[in-house]
Amino acid sequence: MPGKITRRNALFAAAGAAVLVGAPLAAHHSTAMFEWGKELPMKHATVDKWEWTNPHTFLYVTVKERDGQLHKWALEGMSPNHLTRYGWSKNSVKPGDQVDLTYYPLRDKRRGGFNVTITKADGKKLWQFGEGGSQTAKAQAEGAKK
Repeated sequence: MPGKITRRNALFAAAGAAVLVGAPLAAHHSTAMFEWGKELPMKHATVDKWEWTNPHTFLYVTVKERDGQLHKWALEGMSPNHLTRYGWSKNSVKPGDQVDLTYYPLRDKRRGGFNVTITKADGKKLWQFGEGGSQTAKAQAEGAKK
């Protein structure tokens, strides 16, 4: 009978709505929030937390800044799957580790960014994009200079 809402039709409608609403939540975000290719150093940071999670890893550190105060930073990284190919693991860093790192800063100047490298106290260096760095970032930086 036309116009009649059956249980089956209601279930199909609910399933369709869930897919439409959920799709944007699963979408990957852009890197536009970072000053991609503008690599900055951060010296003498203390690791607070290392999150080995999908779709991105997160490194939380505390660092003494020029004002003499300790400040917390949050740095996004590549996925565990990607980092594994470059020698990283969930045990690469742990709370209390002293590290030097490089990062692409957030455009809005908050204390955060995209982690590029970590140099551990023993001198071991880990790269997000391999020892050669990000070829995409290099190309973007060269394009910005033109």
